[in-house]
Amino acid sequence: MALFSNQTILVTGAGGGVGEAVVRALGAQGATVCLLGRNQSNLERIARRVPEKHGRCYPADLTVTDELQSAVSKILAENLRVDALIHCAAIFEMGPFATATAADFDRQFKTNVLGPVRLTQLLLPVLISSQGQVVFINSSLGLKARTGVSQYAATKHALKAVADSLRDECNASGVRVCSLYLGATATPMQATIRAKQFLEYKPQRLLQSDDVASLVTSVLALPRTAEVTDIMVRPMVKHD
Repeated sequence: MALFSNQTILVTGAGGGVGEAVVRALGAQGATVCLLGRNQSNLERIARRVPEKHGRCYPADLTVTDELQSAVSKILAENLRVDALIHCAAIFEMGPFATATAADFDRQFKTNVLGPVRLTQLLLPVLISSQGQVVFINSSLGLKARTGVSQYAATKHALKAVADSLRDECNASGVRVCSLYLGATATPMQATIRAKQFLEYKPQRLLQSDDVASLVTSVLALPRTAEVTDIMVRPMVKHD
């Protein structure tokens, strides 16, 4: 039997990159996957790759309260339960601390922190009911910041705090919470970052989205006698 038969799992940022890989991996293991993202055509394209028509699309912007609440209402109306919530959505801006703008910080904080917080709050009652799981796709910058990324790193530090507090509050109800701290991953976002840094983009030397998706499925499939709380994963160094 597939690992996640009869389970419904919501994935944010499902329109590409790591989110897309997670959707495909969960669908291949029998899950009904709810895809949440801003671009409906991308969601529909990816949903078609989920076996047995078990991909369901819910277009919404995490930063727009009405859209988020509407999407959650539809998810709860169309699915009997939610067994897991995988937070993959994020945006990235970089620049020197001295000149980084408040508007950039506000935009990143809304997408990377407030959106996941609000969505988790809205789904928490059903996650508690199903003794479900929450996985936050974080970044190595959520553990150690470096030059040029103060704002993005701050949002990822904040997301770590959210996950840690949520875990302490919800473990007694049977809800597991895990943070995955990713090193450089071969995604369109990473290609943009490398371009801004005037660095060559070599995706074969980076983590692959499928690697992350495999890790997510392993975390979710862990026996209920154990919980993984934090995992840091980075690219394996290759010598070309």
